[in-house]
Amino acid sequence: MSAGFKETRTVDQVLNEAIKYVRHRPGVIEVPISEALYRYLAEDVVARFDVPGFNRSAVDGYAVRSIDTFGASPTNPITLRIIGFMAVGDEPGKFALNPGEAVEISTGAALPINADAVVMYEDTRRSGDYVEVLRPVPPMGNVSRRGEDVRAGEVMFRRGMRLLPWDLGVLASMGVYRVRVYSLRVAIISTGNELVEVTDVPQEGPPPGRVINSSRFVIEGLVKSLGFDPVYLGIVGDDIDRIAKTVEDAIKGYDAVITTGGISVGRVDYTIKAVMKLNPEYVNHGLSIRPGRPNSIAVVNGKPVFMLSGFPVAAATGFDVLVRPILLHMVGGEDEPRPVVKGVLTRRVSTPVNTRSFVRVRVYLGKDGGVYVEPLALTGSGILSTLVRGNGILVVPENREGFDEGDEVEVTLTRPIYRENA
Repeated sequence: MSAGFKETRTVDQVLNEAIKYVRHRPGVIEVPISEALYRYLAEDVVARFDVPGFNRSAVDGYAVRSIDTFGASPTNPITLRIIGFMAVGDEPGKFALNPGEAVEISTGAALPINADAVVMYEDTRRSGDYVEVLRPVPPMGNVSRRGEDVRAGEVMFRRGMRLLPWDLGVLASMGVYRVRVYSLRVAIISTGNELVEVTDVPQEGPPPGRVINSSRFVIEGLVKSLGFDPVYLGIVGDDIDRIAKTVEDAIKGYDAVITTGGISVGRVDYTIKAVMKLNPEYVNHGLSIRPGRPNSIAVVNGKPVFMLSGFPVAAATGFDVLVRPILLHMVGGEDEPRPVVKGVLTRRVSTPVNTRSFVRVRVYLGKDGGVYVEPLALTGSGILSTLVRGNGILVVPENREGFDEGDEVEVTLTRPIYRENA
């Protein structure tokens, strides 16, 4: 363990405990589906009508009474009289088939009255106003049935479901234009006398001893990627009372709070001390992870206060293992699967035992066609560029001290696989 931390808990232990105290649920807003992408539904959505609302052709061809095609073959075709053409958008009552009749039809068009099947063009020969059917078609053959896509009364979407692009299309097909979604607003507070906003940095760079507040943009982006709304409240200097007041106000106005900086065990790490002044129902200082051991959480008035490292890589790790699951819990959402690839480790990775380690790696396709995993950094929680140069995260579980060169390991991809020397 790092000096200063007498004891740290595992991520799983902390999550299981903290979630019990997070009672707050975010507000609900109604938005048009054009603004609902990646948001989480606050209620079930039930279909009001069948989709499609009528039997329609699944192919281009001829709508027929299936019984009129029985026994048809290339050597013994059955001839039907063509009485018209059905296009997409035509009403079913445009034509009604009598025995021995057919209607030419487009894919997606409604079946005419009395038709119960469609013969594909490929199974016919046309001659003027007549068509020869070369193969029989069964009842409902080549037909997309009413309600085949969505049935009236069906619960198509569940509360807590995250809306993806194709979901919006299905909602529209159901006649749903507006939906109720959670509006989870996350306050972001940066702490530290050393911080300076990027907009205030001169051309030659920040003054000696000052650091550009890059972690703010990492956290904002991660919150947005979940479909939630980040609200940046600015930089607060190293003052316990000011930090405590800023966090207290944020708790009153927002659904969750994220701070960065001031949570280690040094003399000027004031954030954890400031949050303790707010009498949290639950608090945990430190996690058994690397990087990001100082990452912490408190729950105040049923709302989570995430205290993340001021170093951007450690903060990103803390967000992934701590913030993400709890914010999803608040809206009843599930974490989405992430792309995973197996590859051969190019050199040994050594990590401390009883600590879950997140190793930044570069995954590339070798000239031999194999997939290789190159560790980029085992330390340096402030070296943010490794997340840009790399394209994956290798997780070493608590019960291992690392992996050997040549081991096949599983990596979560953050970008596409590179080609060798790319």
